[in-house]
Amino acid sequence: MASADGVEKLEDAIVRSAEQVAGQIRAAKEAISTVIFGQVRVIENTLVTILSGGHALLIGVPGLAKTKLVETLGITLGLDAKRIQFTPDLMPSDILGAEVLDESNSGKRSFRFISGPVFAQLLMADEINRASPRTQSALLQAMQEQHITVAGARHDLPKPFHVLATQNPLEQEGTYPLPEAQLDRFLMEIDVDYPDRDAERRILFETTGAEETLAKASMDAETLIAAQRLVRRLPVGDSVVEAILSLVRAARPNEDGGDKLIAWGPGPRASQSLMLAVRARALLDGRLAPSIDDVLDLAEPVLKHRMALTFSARAEGRTIPDVIRQLKTRIG
Repeated sequence: MASADGVEKLEDAIVRSAEQVAGQIRAAKEAISTVIFGQVRVIENTLVTILSGGHALLIGVPGLAKTKLVETLGITLGLDAKRIQFTPDLMPSDILGAEVLDESNSGKRSFRFISGPVFAQLLMADEINRASPRTQSALLQAMQEQHITVAGARHDLPKPFHVLATQNPLEQEGTYPLPEAQLDRFLMEIDVDYPDRDAERRILFETTGAEETLAKASMDAETLIAAQRLVRRLPVGDSVVEAILSLVRAARPNEDGGDKLIAWGPGPRASQSLMLAVRARALLDGRLAPSIDDVLDLAEPVLKHRMALTFSARAEGRTIPDVIRQLKTRIG
């Protein structure tokens, strides 16, 4: 009986924590919406990514407020945000930092590490595909391991640590396609589309006047870390787990109906990402457990950068979003 009481108390604690955190997250979402207009789905998916403890890849043409979004997120969530503009001549030391030789007053010499811009809680990697493979590999270690290695010494990154990277889908000259291993480290690929007419009208008035609306802090780093821990404690029903497994496994070759269209598909990290993302989305909406609708809504941004189509599928004009929509109908 004591054990049952303990479980009940634990569940009550989770419910109280979820209600409190959900209110703070909604306040953060509303604060972001006062600065970023017409990108409701982008804001929501970015917050889901951060609540899940992951990184996001933002795809969109210039001028759609991708940089402004990251800057606003840093202020609203109370995170130390920095930006790196990637170029082909950028070296790993330019983002990680380097050791310099110091000489003391007594004449003794020693090396001192000067940290680079990667030592931030929220890092904007602008036009990440313009960096050389050598620089991308340095960022890959930071994204996956949460630490870097310089001159054989380990340096831990601040917590939390999130990378929001941008790519321009139009300009491909002078770029280096991201390797599949690095793409897999991004929890979501988020498409940033053009705003609708009403949102663009609001943008015209809000951003060209004498006064500009500024973001306000709604959370801090400690609150965000607590929210990320809470996401991992939310219960997930068997039907949702089965939907995640069915969808991810169907997106691989040699599965039912997938071998003719899919050249390679998502691994178990995609299942993990989708599991965390649906929990985070439920918390963002003020719910205590995710639903199958969450799985269907988040399937495309979680899976599409982890898949490639066969030549015959591309020759028929098929696209990865089309294939994912077809796969969703099996569990919808």
